[in-house]
Amino acid sequence: MKLRRNKKQVPSFRKLIKTSKVKLENKLKNKQFKQQSTIKKYRKEQRKLRQAVKDAVSKKPIPLEDPKNKRQAQRTEREDGEEEEALPLDMLDEDDLQLMKDLGQRASFLTRDLSSSKPVHIKKRKHESVIDKYEKVPRTLQTAPEKELIHLLPIKDKGGIIPQTREKPVPDIHREEEDQEEEIELEEEIPEIPVKELTIEEHLAERKKKLQDKKIHIANLASAILSDPESNIKKLKELRSMLMEQDPDVAVTVRKLVIVSLMELFKDITPSYKIRPLTEAEKSAKIRKETQKLREFEEGLVSQYKFYLENLEQMIKDWKQRKLKKNNVVSLKAYKGLAEVAVKSLCELLVALPHFNFHNNIIVLIVPLMNDVSKSISEMCCEAVKKLFKQDKLGQASLGVIKVISGFVKGRNYEVRPEMLKTFLCLRIKEVEVKKDTEDINKPKKFMTFKEKRKTLSRMQRKWKKAEEKLERELREAEASESTEKKLKLHTETLNIVFVTYFRILKKAQRSPLVPAVLEGLAKFAHLINVEFFDDLLVVLHTLIESGDLSYQESLHCVQTAFHILSGQGDVLNIDPMKFYTHLYKTLFKLHAGATNEGVEIVLQCLDVMLTKRRKQVSHQRALAFIKRLCTLALQVLPNSSIGILATIRILMHTFPKTDLMLDNESQGSGVFLPELDEPEYCNAQNTALWELHALRRHYHPIVQRFAAHLVAGAPSEGSEALKPELGRRSAFELFESYSMADMTFNPPVEPSNSKKKDKLSQRDTFLNEDLNQLIKKYCNEVVTETPLDFSKCLKTCLR
Repeated sequence: MKLRRNKKQVPSFRKLIKTSKVKLENKLKNKQFKQQSTIKKYRKEQRKLRQAVKDAVSKKPIPLEDPKNKRQAQRTEREDGEEEEALPLDMLDEDDLQLMKDLGQRASFLTRDLSSSKPVHIKKRKHESVIDKYEKVPRTLQTAPEKELIHLLPIKDKGGIIPQTREKPVPDIHREEEDQEEEIELEEEIPEIPVKELTIEEHLAERKKKLQDKKIHIANLASAILSDPESNIKKLKELRSMLMEQDPDVAVTVRKLVIVSLMELFKDITPSYKIRPLTEAEKSAKIRKETQKLREFEEGLVSQYKFYLENLEQMIKDWKQRKLKKNNVVSLKAYKGLAEVAVKSLCELLVALPHFNFHNNIIVLIVPLMNDVSKSISEMCCEAVKKLFKQDKLGQASLGVIKVISGFVKGRNYEVRPEMLKTFLCLRIKEVEVKKDTEDINKPKKFMTFKEKRKTLSRMQRKWKKAEEKLERELREAEASESTEKKLKLHTETLNIVFVTYFRILKKAQRSPLVPAVLEGLAKFAHLINVEFFDDLLVVLHTLIESGDLSYQESLHCVQTAFHILSGQGDVLNIDPMKFYTHLYKTLFKLHAGATNEGVEIVLQCLDVMLTKRRKQVSHQRALAFIKRLCTLALQVLPNSSIGILATIRILMHTFPKTDLMLDNESQGSGVFLPELDEPEYCNAQNTALWELHALRRHYHPIVQRFAAHLVAGAPSEGSEALKPELGRRSAFELFESYSMADMTFNPPVEPSNSKKKDKLSQRDTFLNEDLNQLIKKYCNEVVTETPLDFSKCLKTCLR
């Protein structure tokens, strides 16, 4: 008889190399899973066996096939027989004990009739009834749970793709219940130690001690990281783990301290470049120990920074959702304090690390908080964004923030805080003034090619030319800290997004509270708008003014925007802005004259743009009308506003010399001055005088007095009535701010009076004679007695 050879051969080395890595991993996983399932199956059988032995010893086995409706006689006979058989173990024969042991070791011990001694793996007989066999099986209340399958990566073979699956491991409930019962028994055995109740003073002292220990631990970790970041980068993880402090006495305080400490650490140890992930080629290449140490430091720093930001985000989410944790270490009231510290740390990182990883993630977290219900958090985020805009020279970080803000405003249907759009005013966009035309004129210098040099220059000249070009390149690299072209491109893209946001609000939400911020932003960046949009934008601004829905301050912003447009690239347009002059002239008497001084600042800026810078387009009648109305307004407002207005009148009198006729009382031409008329061209301002200046000369503020006297004298630049250099060389807006009374103090302070009081008695003695002095002394020294007045007696005495 020939022996059959085993056809399964050991795979060769080449075949093993050809086997895919995925297939080997799947085989390894299947092998491990089989081992785990075998071990679990063995443990399960052992537990069932122990439970069956316990039941067999403690309970009397009842055959399952016996019907319940047997006769009483048969039941008593069976019970008697069982009593005879139920003997103690020490009275059983060796054969019976061996039979019990064999029964206990069988897998089907729990599912068969204990009273029968038939073998378990008996062969099926053909004549055996299927129904009787089914009735003998015990009923189970719960069915086995369906096994879930985990789909693995398929294996590709010659025959095709073979799907791979494995069963999901199911936790053993019985095992867990047994472990819990054992733990409960152990807990019952261990005697409870009574906890000593502490007083309030002892509790506070213990908390203070715990907090001091935590502070020392935080300080030690932070100092170790700062001293050598590359070697102690793993201590960042230990410090970050303290964000999950579980001691309810010091949990909130410790978490706040750790948040701030980590924020300061990241600001100090973070490099000045962005860390990128390594490629496969870089990982496999051989490197020096110093380079490997640096790579490990960078990898650990990025991962810990990421986890730190995730922790801060989770704290803010917990505060927003008001969801209490299961451990109940931090109360709901403490959530807001933790969230405020987390937001403050995010704001600091937003400003301090705009070049580092995950900066865009921080922007996405901060921008929605700019519109938060909490005013403190909203202001904190807005101030951080403004600070970032002011210090961002290149424009990369500003562009990222502008994109997120624009999308957020559009997504909220323009129902956001105006402070979000006011942050746009801090953008540094002056570089965009360089347009394509000027770029074509001032093209960068190109260096000559080798062929051009060979044709036109000699050998010595080529040598000198090469040295000059090298020196020019080095100088250019030293001067340009950032790429001008890249900066211009970023700023142009940023301004496009800003203008798109502004125009959408003007078109779709004209009654929104965002309109003042939009108009203020347009007034600042209007000179950078494309000329093609000027006509449409001026029509929109005029429509907004005429609608009457705007306040006087918002309408002033419209006027300011219109004239900023016309003073820049709008000079080439043939547009008559008379309607905007009329509106400003009409709005001057609507300014707030109280403590807020609202609108005066905008009026001063508008007058500078409308009258001073556009002097060639302003008529003589219009200048006279504005000067007269400004003098009347100076009588009603606060001292700093009066100083700013009088400084503007001085500039206008210098700009338009013929306006000095208003300092004379003689009328010029025909007509009567109409102060109530809102048209500056037709109010006949040449037929009036600036009598308000004489009233302002008696003003209680010394600077107002000085300006009024200077204007009455004709605003001379020399002589006794000329202004001092500190007043004459400053603009109206600077004087308005420097003499502000926002601090509720008199500016400049009032000088104390040193006048001595004169003795009134000496004056009396010098002017009165001696007889009168004696009579006064006599009546003063007499004792006053109450006597009834007799008017008839006095009348008779007078008649005599």
